[in-house]
Amino acid sequence: MATIKQTLDELMTLDGAMCAAVVDSASGMMLGSVGSGVDLEVAAAGNTEVIRSKMKTMRSLGLNDVIEDILITLGKQYHILRPSARKDGVFIYFVLDKQRANLAMARRKVQDVDKEMNF
Repeated sequence: MATIKQTLDELMTLDGAMCAAVVDSASGMMLGSVGSGVDLEVAAAGNTEVIRSKMKTMRSLGLNDVIEDILITLGKQYHILRPSARKDGVFIYFVLDKQRANLAMARRKVQDVDKEMNF
């Protein structure tokens, strides 16, 4: 089992990693963060709205499923949002440099660290 800090540090070992956070989706507050390149306070609050909106849409559609991850592809960056499978109401937010990152490896790394994160 890994602490939130250890989880975030592990994400930052990936090529192209810029910053990451673990966020409480009930409040939009960060439980931990690492790295730079994005204002993580603003991003945590904004991406909380993305998660909430997708969950609301899924309920409206009657989808009985879970979000594995949400990928936002920008011109220069990848943003991965992954609701934690271990703790309801928490998600991992991970930002990568698109030129240096391997998206498949990044998604896999977020999945792996989520399994080991302890609250």
